[in-house]
Amino acid sequence: MRFFLLLCFLGKMAFAQQNIQSPDGKLKLDFSLNSKGEPVYTLKFKDQTIIFPSTLGFKLLNDTVSLRDGFEVVKHKVSSQDSKWTPVLGQYKEIRDHFNELEVELYQKKRATQVHLRFRLYDEGLAFRYEFPRQANLQYFIVQDELTQFNIEGDPLAFWLPGDYNTEEYRTTTSKLSEIPAILASGRLTAGESYPLFQNRGIKAVQAPLLLKNEKGIYIHFHEAALVNYPAMSLELTEKGFISHLTPDAVGNKAYLQTDFVTPWRTVMVTDDARKIIASSMILNLNEPCALKETDWIQPVKYVGVWWEMFVKGSTWAYTDEQNTKLGITDYKTLKPNGKHGANTANVKKHIDFAAKHGLDQVLVEGWNEGWEDWYGLWKEDVFDFVTPYPDFDLPYLRDYAASKGVKLMMHHETSASATNYERRMDQAFQFMKDNGYNAVKTGYVGFPIPRGEFRSGQWMVNHYIRVAKTAAKYKIMVNSHEAVRPTGLSRTYPNWIAQESARGTEFESMGGSDPDHTTILPFTRFTGGAMDYTPGILQTTFDYYNPNNDQRVHTTLVKQLALYVVLYSPLQMAADIIENYERFSDAFQFIKDVAVDWDDTYVLEAEPGDYLSVGRKAKGKQEWFIGAITDENSRNANLNLNFLPKGKKFTATIYEDAPGAHWEKDPMKYRIRKVQVDASTVLNIPLAPGGGTAITIRQ
Repeated sequence: MRFFLLLCFLGKMAFAQQNIQSPDGKLKLDFSLNSKGEPVYTLKFKDQTIIFPSTLGFKLLNDTVSLRDGFEVVKHKVSSQDSKWTPVLGQYKEIRDHFNELEVELYQKKRATQVHLRFRLYDEGLAFRYEFPRQANLQYFIVQDELTQFNIEGDPLAFWLPGDYNTEEYRTTTSKLSEIPAILASGRLTAGESYPLFQNRGIKAVQAPLLLKNEKGIYIHFHEAALVNYPAMSLELTEKGFISHLTPDAVGNKAYLQTDFVTPWRTVMVTDDARKIIASSMILNLNEPCALKETDWIQPVKYVGVWWEMFVKGSTWAYTDEQNTKLGITDYKTLKPNGKHGANTANVKKHIDFAAKHGLDQVLVEGWNEGWEDWYGLWKEDVFDFVTPYPDFDLPYLRDYAASKGVKLMMHHETSASATNYERRMDQAFQFMKDNGYNAVKTGYVGFPIPRGEFRSGQWMVNHYIRVAKTAAKYKIMVNSHEAVRPTGLSRTYPNWIAQESARGTEFESMGGSDPDHTTILPFTRFTGGAMDYTPGILQTTFDYYNPNNDQRVHTTLVKQLALYVVLYSPLQMAADIIENYERFSDAFQFIKDVAVDWDDTYVLEAEPGDYLSVGRKAKGKQEWFIGAITDENSRNANLNLNFLPKGKKFTATIYEDAPGAHWEKDPMKYRIRKVQVDASTVLNIPLAPGGGTAITIRQ
């Protein structure tokens, strides 16, 4: 009898606490139930506690029994996986998916409900999610709050954006974690469209992805993966760290779920080497494999467009200055043109000629379609139909002319965040694209969403973006979404969702600018979820060139704009400047023409978030390598070890660099180009100007 009781006691102890380690043994996860029956996890890195005991659970709507305590462990399972997969487009030709896993089945007696927890430890960090199996006592339910804690200690340095349900287009604030509440309360972070609303609710939160650097030099990165049928997660500040905060819907609920169901993965990357955050494929690995049967039509794209001229030269998206237009009723042929409309036939033809001459794939045309006169700020539902061109845009002629030049036109679907209107018209719009030879679309969601009261990061809109990607795939169309929710690795599942904006891109350089350290932070935060259409390549960085009274400027040197093509990963890259400027700076433009946009391998050479970053990449299927190195507002030297090159061979490196005296503010367009012989033993030491960089092409 004593022996039996001892076995029972030991069995309960075994279920009460379980642990797994990462494949390299540096990370350790402990899981247990506390005295209240609450699930608790702890994460250690090299025997240092990173996540202190943190509880997991849910609060459901109109439910007297929350899914947070009273659990018991039914069983658990430990397993491992080490496999490889090939991305359609990406930073690597092949990606390894290597982790150890703990699955815990929980049962709550009070409501006779099962909840499973699945933990995975990669060498880079921890991922976990909640799983709700199909069961009699939990079929349909509404989430009021997710109660996932991330408890930390100390006062780390934080690289953060304010919690905002509708936009990620803020400058990154760098501060101590303890300083965030006061900065949020100051009200000075007003770039977002909904932050004041968020602030007025008394919520002190920051967006995911979030990067911290603690007092011991350890980097901690919080995000989520596989965001499907669920609202995006922000991180609400608590006395102990953070608790998950989900975007609400129009009536204040968070998510409407039906079993069986799994949540997105909550991820915590931990390292003492910042380079590993950028090199990691963990977020991608946590997504489902490719859902498309055929993918050969998905190709990398380098493009120019009728776009930047709207910001610096006074061109307009609208055809006329008259207002109060009505979709399908207004006859634009009877209206007076404003004479500034950028998407006219002659201008687009000029861009097609330029793309053909320089070997670029596509030409984006914004403002080609009716409806731009009163598209923004009116919460108008039937704003665009996505198939009717303005009178001065001869679509059949331009379609045929582009085809004769071996160039494609890129479609633009600005929705004005009227997602209901877009969903009604999507199939017609994509069929129109297919009929007219388009295979890529830039979508936009500027404004407050319709359904009214929803947010761009809520469950309804999250599902909308996925519906767009899936519908586009039926027509073999690639999607580049702007103003959508931040990416969580879904490009693995839907590789035609080729890129997103979802951060502060180049357009903001015409609206007050982004700080010189902006692009030294983005790769550690926003880019961990997927590719961004950042739209670099502005070579004329001062705007008084167009208007003597315009004292704005891009907050980089010319050469840093070149380096961004390598540093900021995307299989979709825009040569964003006005095409005449590329003719003026033809020698610098050569790098944009040469640089690859799809890769066999990536090498993070140097990295410190907010300060500097140097990245090398090997072009897909070619013996060509490209390097980009950038710095913040401080000058420094980039030390670039070329040991990734094949041994025993000589190569020519073409180096585009800031010339002596260059400075992002004082003399930004001062550059020089030189060639040197290099091999695998070479270490290049290249000065970077304040706000500057270097871009390098290496060929045999």
